[in-house]
Amino acid sequence: MEIMSQYEPLVELTRGGVVECVHFGAMAIVDVSGHVLASAGDPNLFTFPRSSMKPFQVLPFVEEGGVEQFNLTSEELAIMCASHAGTEDHLRVLQSIHQKAGLHESDLQCGTHWPMDRDTADAMRARGEQPTPYRHNCSGKHSGMLAQAVRLGAPLETYLDRAHPVQQRILTTMAEMADLPPQALLFGTDGCSAPVYALSLRAFALATARLCDPAALPPGRARACHQITTAMMANPVMVSGPGRLDTVLMHALRGRGIVKGGAEGFQMIGLLPGALGPGSPALGVAFKISDGDPNRRATHSLVSALLKSLGLRDVLESADFAPFSDPILRNWRGLEIGTIRLARPQYVNWNRA
Repeated sequence: MEIMSQYEPLVELTRGGVVECVHFGAMAIVDVSGHVLASAGDPNLFTFPRSSMKPFQVLPFVEEGGVEQFNLTSEELAIMCASHAGTEDHLRVLQSIHQKAGLHESDLQCGTHWPMDRDTADAMRARGEQPTPYRHNCSGKHSGMLAQAVRLGAPLETYLDRAHPVQQRILTTMAEMADLPPQALLFGTDGCSAPVYALSLRAFALATARLCDPAALPPGRARACHQITTAMMANPVMVSGPGRLDTVLMHALRGRGIVKGGAEGFQMIGLLPGALGPGSPALGVAFKISDGDPNRRATHSLVSALLKSLGLRDVLESADFAPFSDPILRNWRGLEIGTIRLARPQYVNWNRA
């Protein structure tokens, strides 16, 4: 299938009443039984979840007792699921993990970049301090992989190799959570050099729903899923950073769901049972913006529309969430010059597949 035929217009920007820009995308909303409850574009689109996969990448480590073995805190588990902003708090938690697991910063193979938190980066520049691997947004995930290698007695130097026991466990676990054979997942290399796998939006949304309601999973895995979602919801700032979508939205959801974005326009939202009212099922939401949505404006608009459609108005009315739900576009002088809106509002009105 031609790739663009799998995407449909999702979000558009206007200027002077004229549509000036259109973001195409695809989406799947799936319950824990695998039923697609709503979709846009092709819910079977194969794509890389990128950092949205992080809660699943740490799952085998948690399931096999890694949290208990290294006496990790909820904060430390949360940052293993994170694309963190590199603040001093993030640095503190990472250093604690490494001390407990007998690791060194030099073991990290994620690379180096400036912190995504602007205030932190500015303060470092003022001190003449250069970024190190701890400041990389994926260093929490890599710390979890390294801790798993320590736990297994496996080599640290090759922890990112596809054949390494750490990566083989991740592949198997991701496939099981998505109800797929491992060979159905397509291999790629992430921006942080770790293996990442492409699968359909539908399959990833199913895995997310199961993560949020693991009642039908084996007891050990169910316990690990609860540990991960609980840690993410209790420590949203560890999962992302101050003022960032994943942190703000999880804080506003108040224990009803997890949120994890990925690069190139991918977004995951998982809602726990009862999040939408008594008796409501767990839901997994996965969507991909085709152009990568570099400034996340299409993601913010679509997430806001989904929250409204799902009846989560208290989240929309949260003061912290207001910057993400503002439909007005303004120029550098603050003048109103257009709007950002859904291209076809029926996409979030439970258009059942």
